[in-house]
Amino acid sequence: MGKLNYRVVIFFFAFLFGIVFSIPSLTQSEEGKKITLGLDLQGGLHMLLSVKTEVAIESKVKSIGTSLKYSLEDEGIVFEDLKIDEGKVIFELLDSEDVPKVDKLLQDDFKEVLIQKNALVYEVGLSSELSKKTEQNAIDQAVDTIRNRLNMFGLAEPTVAKQGTDKILVEVPGVKTAEDEQRIRALIAKAAHLQMMAVDEDRANRVYGMTDAEAKQYGDVILSDVNDNRTKYLLYSIPILDGSMLTDAQVGYEEKSNRPLINFSLNGQGAKIFADFTEVSVGKRMAVVLDNQVYTAPNIVQRIGGGQVQITGSFTPQEAHDVAIALRSGALLAPVKVEEKRSVGPSLGADSIKASSIALMVGFIMVVIFMLIYYGMAGVISNFALVANLFLILAVMSLFEATLTLPGMAGIVLTVGMAVDANVIITERIRELLHQGNSITKSIEQGYNNAFTAIWDANITTLIAAVVLYAYGTGPIKGFSLTISIGVLASMLTAILGTHGIYQWILPKIDKNKLGFWFGIKPEKGAK
Repeated sequence: MGKLNYRVVIFFFAFLFGIVFSIPSLTQSEEGKKITLGLDLQGGLHMLLSVKTEVAIESKVKSIGTSLKYSLEDEGIVFEDLKIDEGKVIFELLDSEDVPKVDKLLQDDFKEVLIQKNALVYEVGLSSELSKKTEQNAIDQAVDTIRNRLNMFGLAEPTVAKQGTDKILVEVPGVKTAEDEQRIRALIAKAAHLQMMAVDEDRANRVYGMTDAEAKQYGDVILSDVNDNRTKYLLYSIPILDGSMLTDAQVGYEEKSNRPLINFSLNGQGAKIFADFTEVSVGKRMAVVLDNQVYTAPNIVQRIGGGQVQITGSFTPQEAHDVAIALRSGALLAPVKVEEKRSVGPSLGADSIKASSIALMVGFIMVVIFMLIYYGMAGVISNFALVANLFLILAVMSLFEATLTLPGMAGIVLTVGMAVDANVIITERIRELLHQGNSITKSIEQGYNNAFTAIWDANITTLIAAVVLYAYGTGPIKGFSLTISIGVLASMLTAILGTHGIYQWILPKIDKNKLGFWFGIKPEKGAK
């Protein structure tokens, strides 16, 4: 045997790496990182959602009202009866000299809105273009928000994608219990619409004898306490600020009772609005409203700066954690409705795994037999590299805790053929040179040099296609492209580097009179 070379050493450690880090996935042990099976292999939750875009329109109008109210007050413009009615923000100026200032303010800061003016009364609504944009944004934002929530929840590669123009497909693998399913459904559907709203102290005592219609006439809204539906609050319908100004939300605990609470931070604009409001509202109440339920409505005792706010309530630690996730990932501009839901049972996954495993094993065995018969010991070396390639794919996927789907398993099967293809090209180049009467050493070295360009070009083009699929694909397509990418890189290591090193290592053992045994060709056509 020749001296060990760096190629053999690298190949040996790569093979060892593949075996060690594949073991947790192959044995499904509790220790170590493992490959996660996708929805089609282990079962899980499949849902088709629709978005109530009309609510997004209402929220947009409220948001305009909030911004408009703050801008008018900041400019020192005196107005009254700022309220929302029939999808419009309505207010009346008290001084006709403020009309030019209001017109300029609306023109500069509130584009794409429809403005109607009757003397000193303004009506601000959404244009048709802005309405369509708001509806589309609600759907697109729902996709991103739901995906962020499920990722923060700790689920492995859930599929969240827009289906058609107004539906959202959600697939979550590994959901096996009704409790987990219910918790995930609640997390997905939670609007997490945070608002800070002022209590209408002048009419607050009349709230229990007031109807919603009467409250609306005053520009108010009646909301219930989250812990007791019998407790009502009369709040100004235009919020002080909303969750769009929130930058972070974390679970904390009260010092004395150790009950969970949620600390959240506001951005610069939100912090300024909050500080200005609390400064002029000392002695009054402000309600923290989440999804149209009042969580707390404390009295303001002093100006609150810094943009740090707390939500207290009867949270369990799990509920507080899920609410914080929903707030951090962003509020849904509109609630979602479950149009279709089904649980994919693990039996489907077992059948899929069995069928794919049979396909992989049959393909692998047929390739191994062909290489042995046609290429002799060169086929053995190629098969050894092929085994190393499979272990490397499993090891890398295990380290990244990647999700393996049925298309991903198809990608592994395809990789088997691609990996051995490189060895076929190399061996054929070596055989051609041996047929021409070159020495074994020259045939091996020149064979690798001649084969490198073809292997490199084929693998790079495949890798580019796989990267594009991963970047623009979703769910199973990502799984397929991931396994192909890892397989291509692993095959270049095992085929180009590994087998080359093995040939160099065993070169003294290769007998030029037994080229049929070593390369599957007759001795008389070999080297002289």
